[in-house]
Amino acid sequence: MTDLALTGLITRPAQAWGGVRLVPLIREKPIEDLRLDARLYDAEFGVVEVDSRTVYSSYIPHGFVANWTHDATPAAAYGTQLRGPAERDRAPSRMPLRFHRRMARRADKNRLRFLPLHLALEGYLALHFGGPEIAWEEWSRRAINRGLSPRVEEAYTGAAVRGLQDALRVFEIHPGQCGVLVYAADALAAAFVVPHPDDYRALHSTLIHDLYGELIYHYAMLSMPVADFHARIVDATVRSLADLRARARQQQQEWAAFHDEVMAGGLLGTGYTYQRVYEMGDYRLSRFLPPFERQRENHIGELITDGTGRLAYLKTFRLSENQVRRGHLLTQLAADGWNLTATAAALGVTEPELGLRINAAGFGHLLRQDVLDRYRAQARPDRR
Repeated sequence: MTDLALTGLITRPAQAWGGVRLVPLIREKPIEDLRLDARLYDAEFGVVEVDSRTVYSSYIPHGFVANWTHDATPAAAYGTQLRGPAERDRAPSRMPLRFHRRMARRADKNRLRFLPLHLALEGYLALHFGGPEIAWEEWSRRAINRGLSPRVEEAYTGAAVRGLQDALRVFEIHPGQCGVLVYAADALAAAFVVPHPDDYRALHSTLIHDLYGELIYHYAMLSMPVADFHARIVDATVRSLADLRARARQQQQEWAAFHDEVMAGGLLGTGYTYQRVYEMGDYRLSRFLPPFERQRENHIGELITDGTGRLAYLKTFRLSENQVRRGHLLTQLAADGWNLTATAAALGVTEPELGLRINAAGFGHLLRQDVLDRYRAQARPDRR
């Protein structure tokens, strides 16, 4: 499977607040045998044990718990745990930490606790994490022994994205709504989908605690208010209430087609690679990576689908151009066995230019210092 589609969901007209646009997604038939609820943590900075030698550290304010049944009977969602204002506002005397075992961990027979969005982010950070598999002479001893450890990326919380908190507060939740697509300056920032309308109402506000990329932060900070899309019906074509209903339905369909093909076109489509994380009865929890194509949208994310491909859960994160560049570079290096000569030829650059790209991407510590100095000297223009 390489494509991503909003199977089982219908796009409804958007609502705008300042530079933020929210597009609701509804289900005509909710998913009853899979439910989600949030588990809030007392410490927002978490450390996750990935394996015996690797940990993932990040801002992790909450986890999601998936509950499912095996016989298609309705599953129950446990209530969201909330902290009181006094506990939330009390300044800690030191940085509180919470230690998690695994990104996805079975909590009971039919309950799975997983860390939303961080499941996808850990997959991106682990991209070719082991480093060079062959000890080519250009790579440092650290690169051979430790690979890309540590690997670090930066993001912003939703509270820092201008206008998002107010947009979520005034947003009108539609009957049957099970998801939303968030735009900043009409750039797609994130997609969020859950199985049931009751789940969405309980988890709608958690979007403010999610992480958003550098691009989205700057777009929201610098953009002017976005324009509303208004339906336009020619009076001459309406001669009865039936005509009016038909024209209104046509406007809804045209908007949905425009949104899915144009506005969300960078997210929906093919080219993703998937990694299955957990089996939950008839459902599968997976995460995905984009093709890391330059000069286009690239999203990472996680999803839950059933055997027919129906989308039950989705959460995405849009990568910045710098993050795409790093992913593209690591993917090409791994494809060529970390051989700099072969990689440079594949990218259409000289070996010194590739070495400087590696350094500019933040991976200069992987190269031996004398090799990096030689690349700098070779790339320097000859001054006579």
